[in-house]
Amino acid sequence: MSSNGTGRFAGKTAIVTGAGSGIGKATALRLASEGARVVGSDISAERLAALVEENPELDIVTVAGDVSSEETIAAVLEAAGGKVDALANIAGIMDGFLPAAEVDDATWDRVFLVNVTAIMRLSRAVLPLMVAAGSGSIVNVSSEAGLRGSAAGAAYTASKHAVIGLTKSTSVFYAPNGVRTNAVAPGGVITNVDGTFKSQLAGERLGPIMQTNVPPVAHPEQLAAAITWLLSDDSANISGVVLASDGGWSAI
Repeated sequence: MSSNGTGRFAGKTAIVTGAGSGIGKATALRLASEGARVVGSDISAERLAALVEENPELDIVTVAGDVSSEETIAAVLEAAGGKVDALANIAGIMDGFLPAAEVDDATWDRVFLVNVTAIMRLSRAVLPLMVAAGSGSIVNVSSEAGLRGSAAGAAYTASKHAVIGLTKSTSVFYAPNGVRTNAVAPGGVITNVDGTFKSQLAGERLGPIMQTNVPPVAHPEQLAAAITWLLSDDSANISGVVLASDGGWSAI
């Protein structure tokens, strides 16, 4: 589809966090190519500038900043212009695979701030607009780590379980207002997120499990396909679900 007003998102405004790279970038491009006006946020101003420069034919406006901060969220809402039809909460960080006995407070707090609190704050900001409009769709990116305990460290695993809880709660409260909220749980994906093992125990315990059970890593575009489907009217009767896009990992 192109941005000529004939795509699934023609006339709609979508917010995408983490839009500078990986799943966020792929989702922003897919939404814009299907007609959306996209407000893309990312911590990296350089990556956002490259996104716009490389795709001048698409309607993408960008906001650089930390999406967990109220200042950045206010700037994103201002760029959206008072109309938000779709929100893709994609920005996230890993935790070095640190187990509970090894995780430091700074890692724990930062992972929850970016992976959970930022989603809550941005959802809190856009929900009144969606409720007033009587429609809207939110997709939160959880993880295979939100479905099991063997895919990451303690902080990341707990944060992605929390994302699923937040997703279901939001769906329960706002589905009657026409607002759908769902989550996508990716497995391994080719992104620039730091997936380094920073714990010997994690390597010894999780390494063999992952070598045995984890399917091949996906491309960001595969996740973007799932996310945009949930954001679109094609999934109009779906809310409160967690869609595993993990190559079958969750079935093992």
